[in-house]
Formats: sequence, structure tokens, C-alpha cells
Amino acid sequence: MFFYWDYTMVLLIPAMLLAIYAQTKVSTTFEKYLRVPARCGMTGAEVATEILRRSGIYDVSVQVQGGRLTDYYDPRQKVLKLSTDVYNGHSLAAIGVAAHECGHAIQHDVGYAPLAIRNAIVPAAGIGSQLAIPLFFIGLLFQADFLLTLGILLFSLAVLFQLVTLPVEYNASNRAVAVLEREGFIDRSEVGPVKAVLGAAALTYVAATLTAIMQLLRLIILAGGNRDRR
Repeated sequence: MFFYWDYTMVLLIPAMLLAIYAQTKVSTTFEKYLRVPARCGMTGAEVATEILRRSGIYDVSVQVQGGRLTDYYDPRQKVLKLSTDVYNGHSLAAIGVAAHECGHAIQHDVGYAPLAIRNAIVPAAGIGSQLAIPLFFIGLLFQADFLLTLGILLFSLAVLFQLVTLPVEYNASNRAVAVLEREGFIDRSEVGPVKAVLGAAALTYVAATLTAIMQLLRLIILAGGNRDRR
């Protein structure tokens, strides 16, 4: 544990504070607008199904799953998973989140490049995020430059994934607001609340990206310091 709590940990403090704020923000904003019914009177599942239909997407299913804010679009199975509050909910929060996930399905359908890149690097990024830190600190322990470099390279894949994720998520939110307003699911007075919900969710991705970048910088500093002490 000594290696995990060195002076470079200070680099992570701003990112950690932002992550805490982002999680609090998304939770409180979602809860706030979960209690505000949408004027269209439709559930998140109904809105999602209708957006997909009007977008000419007929091969994506909409399914419910447990948990809170566990919503996602699976491009491999072509299924849009909505949490119970979103699937059955009639609120602005529910239809906003449902529309956001539809935004990802639309991205997939039109071949949105950043989404394709993110999907392509998911396996490598997953491996990198799991192995990078252990390999790096084993390298520090045994003074093995190869493992230090490998750890940094693997973690760079995780950072790349986070960087690519940002435009994907913001684009999906922009598509969501646009289609909800254009197709009459929300009126002008409801645009602000929907944007607030999706903006709060997007902040969590900003925090994750900043955390990853600061962690990568930390690894680079530690590797350089380890070589200088020899």
C-alpha cells in the first residue's frame, strides 16, 4: 500500500472532488425531475420506442432492467436497457434519459465515428484498466522498466477510452434534446429540465476523464522519479 499513497496522490484530489460533486449532482438532479411529470404523458419506454420508430430503427429492442441510472445501449445485442424508474416513469427525467440512450442507438445506426472508435477499443481499454496499475507497481517494486512502461501504455488505452467517450455522450445528449423537442415529446418549458438532467449525467464522464488523465500523469511522474534515483 505504500506505493499507492505517495506524494503524487495530490494530483488526484481535484479529480476526486469533481467526481464526488458530479455523482451528487446527477443523483439530486435526477431525483428532482423524477418527480416532475412530462406533459406528453408517455413513459420512458414508450418515448424510446417511438423515437426509434421515427428514426427508422426497427432492429433495436427496448428492455427493462433493475437498478437506478443503469441505463445503456448495447450495440452488439442491439438492445436498449432502461432502469425501472426510466422504463416505467412518466417524468422529465425518465424520458430525457430514455432519449439519451436512443441517441446512442441513432449514433450506431448512422455510423457516428467516435462511437465506432469507442466500441473498437472497449476490449483493450478494459484489459488496460485492470492490468495497468498492478503491472506498474510491480515494476516499481522490482525496478523493472519494462513493466513500468507497459503499465503506462496499458493505462493510456483507458485514458483514450475516456477521451473518446466525452464527445459520444455529449452528442447523444444533444441528439436527445433535439429529437424530443422536434417530435413534440417536450415543449419549450421542458427543455431546460431535460438539459439539466443530461448535463448532470455528462459531468460524471468529465470527472472520470479528468481522473484518468491525472492518474496517467501520476504514473509518468513516478516512473521518471524511479529512474532518476538509480
